[in-house]
Amino acid sequence: MFLDQMEAVVPWKEWAEVIVPFYQKGDHGRPPKGIEVILRMYLLQGWFSLSDEMLEDALYDSQSMRRFVGINLLEEDVPDATTLLKFRHLLEQHDLTSRMFHQLNETLSRKGYLMREGTIVDATIIAAPSSTKNKEGQRDPEMHQTKKGNQWYFGMKAHIGVDRESGMVHTVEATAANQHDITCTSQLLHGEGTIVYGDAGYTGVSERPEIKNGHEQVEWKIALRHSVLTRMKDGPEKDAVVNVEHEKASIRAKVEHQFHIVKNLFGFRKVRYRGLAKNHSLLYMLFASANLELYSRQVTLQQGS
Repeated sequence: MFLDQMEAVVPWKEWAEVIVPFYQKGDHGRPPKGIEVILRMYLLQGWFSLSDEMLEDALYDSQSMRRFVGINLLEEDVPDATTLLKFRHLLEQHDLTSRMFHQLNETLSRKGYLMREGTIVDATIIAAPSSTKNKEGQRDPEMHQTKKGNQWYFGMKAHIGVDRESGMVHTVEATAANQHDITCTSQLLHGEGTIVYGDAGYTGVSERPEIKNGHEQVEWKIALRHSVLTRMKDGPEKDAVVNVEHEKASIRAKVEHQFHIVKNLFGFRKVRYRGLAKNHSLLYMLFASANLELYSRQVTLQQGS
């Protein structure tokens, strides 16, 4: 059902047009597989959290995956893991997943699904292997350690800007885990919205120089720290503040749905590659897919009504 859903909403033609100027022409060596076949394999790999070799095996085992990719084993073999690896490196080298992400969002904006009138900002930690038992004998130098609550984490952070109305992601950034959420805020604003929501981790964001110099028009809806609420005396004033905080929290909840799709449905709870750039490239594809999943739901609801 999920593959049928994505088959209907992925902009195959537009994404292929983004890739084709950089795709090998097949003048030397083995002729390349069609762009759409390899693109479909790449998407399957991201959605089901598979390695190159695991995806190759899955395509031989799963009829539904072969049908999605468009492979008939009576006529051709499944493209091998090396072919997929080269394709992924091509996307990373030319920043193509970012282009695909923004191309999709432009289409969603034209259709009225991405309003860009308000933004929710947030970040989540993606764990990385902390072990040094690898051929390099060291941890990934681009990943770092950070403390959240009473627990330490090693890895990276995915920072996103989400459309207040639709809940779709319009901006994606990646940093080491020790980068504070507030330092990426200006990069998550698309410049069109006038209201920005954030949790208590963004307290004081309006005083940062990069915000004062470029986003003076923004109205900041930042959650109060829990300690501030607990110090307030019970009464009508506190009740009014609590109601406002509940309203802000209900809007911020939309960003958690995006993290749920990427981390739980697509299984991106741990980094899949070494280095920030490769994982950032993957994040663009995963959040584009999350936007498509939300778009598909909204279209289904409209058709049902």
